[in-house]
Amino acid sequence: MSVIFEYFWVADRAAAVEWAIGPGGDWLGERPGDAAGVDWFDVKGIDAHVVLGQLVAFAGAGLLDSGAAPRLIWPDPDAVPYPHETCPAAGTAWDTGLILEEIPRSWRDTLAGVVEEAVPMLALQWCDIAEMRWDYEQATEGVRMFAGLARRASEAGAQLYCRFGA
Repeated sequence: MSVIFEYFWVADRAAAVEWAIGPGGDWLGERPGDAAGVDWFDVKGIDAHVVLGQLVAFAGAGLLDSGAAPRLIWPDPDAVPYPHETCPAAGTAWDTGLILEEIPRSWRDTLAGVVEEAVPMLALQWCDIAEMRWDYEQATEGVRMFAGLARRASEAGAQLYCRFGA
């Protein structure tokens, strides 16, 4: 079974939490869903840290900013339950299994800069990594999807986000 990752862009972190988790971070409530007009897509098995990170490295000619990595936005990384409790996460946001991460701005900019002529080679490199489960055609479409989403986010001055369930 493969995890579904939702990639999207919105104006800011508060809007990201609102759309991806629920109003005010209420994971028990209803998500706004498509009615919110968010630019997004979902993919199986394309995690931000490894698989997307490889695409960014290929697109940046192998130069991946070593200090840049997706950043945990929700659950609040400063509100980790106490580990000495029997079930520290029970009843907390950490118990939901939902994760929301912000994609680094440098990654967004690298992906936004992908030109159509580079797509075939990027797809060939990307579909060849061990963690990739897509064939060349799927990888080609994936490169275009990520580059397009990043381009639209960059034009709007917005950041990219990734939501998934652990």
